[in-house]
Parts: sequence; C-alpha cells; structure tokens
Amino acid sequence: MSLPAISVSQRMAAAYAAMPAALPPAMNTLCESVLLDVVGLCVAARHTDYMQAVLQAGAESGACTMIGHSQGYNVASAALGNGTAAHGEDYDDTYEGGPVHAGVVIIPALLATAEQHQLSGAALVRGIAVGCEVMCRLCVVAPKRVHKAGFHPTAVFGALGAAAGVSTALGLDETQWWNALGIAGSMASGIIEYLAEGAWTKRMHPGWAAQAGYRAARMAHAGFTGPRTLFDGEHGFFHAFANSDDCDFTAMLAGTGVDWLSADIAFKPYACGTMAHPYIDCARRLMQEGLALDQVVAIECDTAEGIVHRLWEPLAAKRNPLNGYAAKFSIPYAIAVGLLRNDAGLVEYEESVVQDPAVRALAAKVSYRIDPDNPYPRQFTGHVRARLVDGSVREARQGHFRGGRDEPMSAASLEEKYVANCIYGGWSQEHARSVLARLRALPAAARVDLQSLRG
Repeated sequence: MSLPAISVSQRMAAAYAAMPAALPPAMNTLCESVLLDVVGLCVAARHTDYMQAVLQAGAESGACTMIGHSQGYNVASAALGNGTAAHGEDYDDTYEGGPVHAGVVIIPALLATAEQHQLSGAALVRGIAVGCEVMCRLCVVAPKRVHKAGFHPTAVFGALGAAAGVSTALGLDETQWWNALGIAGSMASGIIEYLAEGAWTKRMHPGWAAQAGYRAARMAHAGFTGPRTLFDGEHGFFHAFANSDDCDFTAMLAGTGVDWLSADIAFKPYACGTMAHPYIDCARRLMQEGLALDQVVAIECDTAEGIVHRLWEPLAAKRNPLNGYAAKFSIPYAIAVGLLRNDAGLVEYEESVVQDPAVRALAAKVSYRIDPDNPYPRQFTGHVRARLVDGSVREARQGHFRGGRDEPMSAASLEEKYVANCIYGGWSQEHARSVLARLRALPAAARVDLQSLRG
C-alpha cells in the first residue's frame, strides 16, 4: 500500500502543537477531578496484597512519589505502582463510548514525569489534558473491536495516551511527539484473560502503560524513531489490536486540540466494572420500591451483546466468582449485592462478602437475554426483571451510567468519595483534606511538589 504524505500521527502532533495555551474551563475541571480521584484510589489500595507484591517485585528508589508510601521511587516504579493502585479496585474514572480508564494511566505517568523533571503545575495539567484526550479519541476508531480481539483498551490505548501526555508536558517538538507515539505502539500490551479466574493482571495494565509512555517519550526526545504510520500503515495499531484494516480516522482527528471529548469522562459510584453500574442502580431501586427478596424466583436482565463475554459469561462462573476481584466483573454478583446490601463499594468486594451464601444464592437466580437494540458502547444501560412466587413481575430500567455525562457526579460527591477512599486506606480525614488543598493548588505551582502524598 502507498504511504500517506502526512500521516495520522503527524496530523495529531501538529494539532496539539497548535492548540491554544489556555485550556477550556471544563478541561481544567476535568484534570483536577481525575487527579483527586486517582489520589484517593491510590491511598485506598496502598496496603493491599497486590500492591505489596508490586513493591516487593523490584520497586527502585528515586525522586518520585508512590502515593501513600514514604519512600521515594524512580519514574518507572512510581508510574507502575500508582497506576496499579489507582485501577486495582476498579473504582476509577471511565469514558463512555470506550470504555477506557484514562485518568489511572495519565495521572501516574504525568505525576512521575513532573517530579522527575521538576515541571510546573501548568505543564502537568497540559500533559494530563492531552494524555486523557488521546485515549478517549482512540476509542472512536473501532468501537468494541479491541475487546473482541482479546485486548484491554485501557492498556493498549494507555501506552499511546501516556506517551502523548508526557511528550506534551516535556515540550517535545512535533517530530519527537509523533515518534513517541510510534515507539509506544510497540510497548502497548494487555490481554483480558484475567476474566477467567480473577487474576490480577488487569490491575497492572494502567501502571504498565504509564511507565511505557514515559519511556517512549524520553526515547523520542533522545532521537529514537518510531513508525510515522503507526495508525495508517499496513501493519498499524488497529490492525494489530482490533483486527481492523482501512480504519476511518476522521472522527478521531476532528477538532483535535480544540474540542475535548475527555471533558465528559465519568466517575464511578461503585467499585466494579463500569457496565455493571446501571444494573446495581436498578436493583437498589427495586428494593426501595419494596421488593421482597424471599419472594423472588428468578431475575432476568436485558443486556448488550458487547459486554456478555466480559460480565455475563461463563454464567456459572459469574454467579459464583472465585474471589473478590473476579466478582468485580460479574453482573449477577453486582445485582445480588445491590439487592442485599444496597451498595457495591469497596467493602462489598471483600472476600467475606463474596463468599456469603446469601449473596451467592441470589446471584444464582440471575440470567440474561441479549437486546439487539442496546446502544452500547455509546451508552451503558441497566435492566432488572424479578419474577416472584405468585407469578408477578417487578422491573426496573436505567438508560444511562450514573456518574457519566447524563448524570454527572457532583464536585461534592467526588470529594466525598476521595475522603472516604483515603480513610479506607488509613489516612485521617484531617490529613485527607489537607492533601486536597495542596492538590487544588498544584496547577498554579511553579514546581510540582508531591511530598504531602507520601506516608
């Protein structure tokens, strides 16, 4: 095939180089929100078994902060650790239309970069904005196909987003910028086989992408080259990760540097897979309306075909998740805890709850049918239909993701979530609020200082 005179990567680089110095107010708000959410999540996860494994596996000392830990670490260790912690409980940000979790890749990558290179708060925020935006824009090229090919979009898009964000924060020129993306394309990885038995690999995907993006940007800055035709070449990114050729990049490029898709990034009210959330809301609504659980014979849900292989099948395993992490990707389990416990927070995915016979017995009654008209991935929807002993039916539907663009999480609710996560991880409320004030002051800082996030 003939190669383009100006590639997609080059067009992206030119657009971001030419974007206005001032970000739109909505993006400044978004950057503050994802920073706040990620810090709280990192604190919540800091003592978990998977984070202890990451630390013991070879975290190396340096000048960068791993949130909630007193020691300093090098850039790669800090990015990997913070990305793993932020995504570890699946309680992080999400982008409807992906789904992809941008903040838990981009914040760890940019915080480590800012500390290592003594960047200003303005450079940090600009890098966060571009990194999140690139991840979200990648979602519009081949919707659902990356998952179907067996890859985790957050992982593979994350390496490119981190490279873009770090390159922007460091002030790389256009050629270095698109070279960084090309290099990151060969660093991108992350398969979804964790779904089989609740293995921990999904947890590390954002951290791996964060440190890969940093390395890609630094290599490009040093003169290392990557493929100019990362996207539009015969062996390009979506050919590899989505089994797709002849992709249309029009939507991905439209309005680059001017219009910001990532301003609509959503925040989770529950600590589990995004598409389960509307089902939990439906379950809780039925209980509020007086549903008697001892009268429930069966529960059938309408669902999108695109989420069946991740959140519904194999159905026997989803009804009986092996552990707390496997439960996070089970809609039957999510409905059961929503009905029985009126929540699906961090506590609901602790092992004692997951092994509760009452939860498992209720989850065993849940089944699904595919709705061919479901709007996924444009919208995440929920539906719960409970059939009772007397033959009557109680039903609830929800056509949107609570916390998303149709019902955004308020600033007060996001702050409340941050404080609760910090307390869960062992910080006092006073310390959490002290750190919050420092986080809000970062954009105006002459130099990013994260010492308050240690310990």
